[in-house]
Amino acid sequence: MLIAHRVALDPNNTQATYLARAAGTARFAYNWALAEWKRQYEAWKADNTLPKPSQAALRRQLNAVKREQFPWMLEVTKNAPQMAIIQLGQAFQNFFAGRARYPQFRKKGVHDRFTLTNDQFDIDGSRIRIPNLGWVRMRETLRFAGKIMSATISRVADRWFVSIAVETQDDSHLPKAENQGVVGVDLGVKALATLSTGETIPGPKPHKALLGRRQRLSRSLSRKQKGSANRHKAKAKLARLHARIAAIRSDALHKFTTDLTRRFHTIGIEDLNVRGMMKNRHLARSIADMGFFEFRRQLAYKAAMRGGQVVVADRFYASSKTCSACGHKLDDLPLSVREWTCPSCGTVHDRDVNAAVNLKNMAVSSTVAACGEEGSGLGRKTQVKPASAKQEVSGRFAQQ
Repeated sequence: MLIAHRVALDPNNTQATYLARAAGTARFAYNWALAEWKRQYEAWKADNTLPKPSQAALRRQLNAVKREQFPWMLEVTKNAPQMAIIQLGQAFQNFFAGRARYPQFRKKGVHDRFTLTNDQFDIDGSRIRIPNLGWVRMRETLRFAGKIMSATISRVADRWFVSIAVETQDDSHLPKAENQGVVGVDLGVKALATLSTGETIPGPKPHKALLGRRQRLSRSLSRKQKGSANRHKAKAKLARLHARIAAIRSDALHKFTTDLTRRFHTIGIEDLNVRGMMKNRHLARSIADMGFFEFRRQLAYKAAMRGGQVVVADRFYASSKTCSACGHKLDDLPLSVREWTCPSCGTVHDRDVNAAVNLKNMAVSSTVAACGEEGSGLGRKTQVKPASAKQEVSGRFAQQ
């Protein structure tokens, strides 16, 4: 299992300048390789006798010309441009496989990062050695034990971070789930989540809370002359505020998902069409402020690490419109209706609690069906490790 531990760095001014230069070199190499890829691909379409572009060929091409055309690349680690081109090759693989869109050019201030292979850096307690730079302080020590695979150094606002990928089979740092049973989780915009136990988890809504400050800083930035020192300061202030909003949201999601996976072995959730929901101009800001996709990502890998499982309901499963007591399904239930009475059995339902209970029942029936007995078959399990049989966790990165 690959786990990425993200740690804040504490560089001095000289070290921060080097990191910015290395990130700029990686961004330039990525954009240069993307432009060359497009040019060579068009030439190949016109003449099939020419070779098709590849990341390996582009790396050799850059190595052949960088001493004459880009001598400033030699001032930073060789991994910065080479790994950027390798990442471009991976981006094209994802594009051709239908997993991603066509690669786009990286922008300064948005994609400030570079990657190091495991033979180009060392970890010693709370510091990391970077080629051509030396030792840089880290705010904490590496949390996981195992084989170190790579390190990606990135900038968020005016802070630098290193994300260290570790391959480990030891997940003892997380105790197994307490197995308090099965729980259904209904996500919402008024509250972050409602559990089938009746608990309501309020969301921090950091973007809404800091919206006034963000608007003031945005206006201040727009009034500054382009290229001036004051504009640079205003831009840095706005970037720090956006980083704070993201950190508040991430902290709340980490605490919630950790609590869920610690308490419950099986968790039922909905397969939300977040992209489609974001097209609703009345709800888009509130939906984005909750971070539904990040919630599902964290829940999946944390449940797998603790030996639990996440059961995802079908996207068209009517969790809110179905009575959890008798199974009666309403024809229509507007979003404004928060409570309704079942016309069949007369049970009064809170909309969110009823949906959470239905998701719990779906998770139970899907688990029973997976064991070879009858079930509804309305859900699918992701990152599963059932109690009766051990199953390896997916090799995707799990970041904490």
